Amino acid sequence: ITTLEELSLHQQEIERIEHLDRWCRELKILYLQNNLIPKIENVGRLKQLQYLNLALNNIEKIENLEGCEFLEKLDLTVNFVGDLFSLESLRSHQHLRELYLTGNPCTDYEGYRGFVVATLPQLRWLDGKEVSKSERILATQKYDELRQKIAEQQMTYQAQREKEKRDYAMKQQGQKERRPGFDGSWYTDPNAHLQKSEHPHGNGTAGLEASTSAGDDVMRSEGRGVTDEGRNGELDEEDEMFQNEPVPFTPESRIEAHNYIAEKRKDKKESNARGPDPPKRQRKLEIDGRMLNVNEGKYDFHLQEDTENHQYVLEVDCPRFMDTSLLDCDVQPSYVRVTMKGKVLQLVLQDEVAADKSSAKRSQTTGKLLITMPKANPVIRPSSKPQVPDSKPVSKRNPARKDKDEPGDRTSDSRGRPLLEVDPSLSRKADIHNIVTAEGSKVAGRSRAVEEVAPSEGFVDDPDVPPLI
Repeated sequence: ITTLEELSLHQQEIERIEHLDRWCRELKILYLQNNLIPKIENVGRLKQLQYLNLALNNIEKIENLEGCEFLEKLDLTVNFVGDLFSLESLRSHQHLRELYLTGNPCTDYEGYRGFVVATLPQLRWLDGKEVSKSERILATQKYDELRQKIAEQQMTYQAQREKEKRDYAMKQQGQKERRPGFDGSWYTDPNAHLQKSEHPHGNGTAGLEASTSAGDDVMRSEGRGVTDEGRNGELDEEDEMFQNEPVPFTPESRIEAHNYIAEKRKDKKESNARGPDPPKRQRKLEIDGRMLNVNEGKYDFHLQEDTENHQYVLEVDCPRFMDTSLLDCDVQPSYVRVTMKGKVLQLVLQDEVAADKSSAKRSQTTGKLLITMPKANPVIRPSSKPQVPDSKPVSKRNPARKDKDEPGDRTSDSRGRPLLEVDPSLSRKADIHNIVTAEGSKVAGRSRAVEEVAPSEGFVDDPDVPPLI
């Protein structure tokens, strides 16, 4: 950072300028607007500084800029510069061309512009308006008269500032001595709320009249919109009183508003770190004390009674990628409750269940939740499914001798190879005693007749040759 030429530190709640003259000596542009800086300091060694922005701070005097030899533009808009003679320290800055003092108490002085133009002849622009040659000549001619007027007005302002400081110190001392009431609030006048209701604008008018001479009274607009109630348009009593209280525009009031806002932010941060308070849910009961069926999350579910296993089965459609830690199952003898992301699904059961034997499982694929709840006093009922007889007939013979007695019933051989299925009614046992009949015309087990055919010519019947069947 030693070679930085431009640095922006605006809106950082800075309360003091430090370390820049040692760490960033090559700076040319420095933004420090909208902070809480009360004094210009520790910038004297920034020899190359050309533009310094200190708008919206608590600066009351221009000082400690003698070492900024190349300073060309100085912005002190909306500060509390009341010592206009402190401008004389900028006479040696030959390169100074632009100066902004809009919104400072010194701009209300009579002859302010002429005095500044005569004090700093090198200026080209003052408060965004170009300085003409004729204006500079007239201001130089009336310099002594303008200086005297400025001195008188400046003394008046200094006396007012001393009074504001004393009033602020007394106010702080009074807040320390007071003690909170029974409800934790601060009270100074027990009839203040009645006076306020009767005269809605009475307090504000009195406050404005008390500081009419200063002309600096403003509302605490800096505190608006900071808290959640302010953003939503609903303010609690403390915020409303703080923001509507008329106060003079002083460095002390800016610091007080800043501290109030910082405290609100701190409380909000701590409350967010603790997390939201769990909602206090009351049991939804009927008149007779029985539980109700509730489905706050409008979840899809399916509850059925498993009569065979004597249990209830509840299936709940949970989001697939929802963490299981967001689920809570509570099985009671008369009802089951599933809490999912703070939403309750509660179902009343017709029969009592054994809560200690119940189980809950969740699918890793679909994310569905399955709760099994066995009944505490199951009632055994006959099965509603008809008994289906076996399709294969049971043989009355010894199964050990089945392969030997009924070879035709087998569907595979000893090696496990399938056999051709044949109708058992078409097969008969072979009768080895009657293979050939006495006449030789029939075959045992068959009723096939043998037709006699006349021998052909030249046939010789050889008795040694057996007959053909």
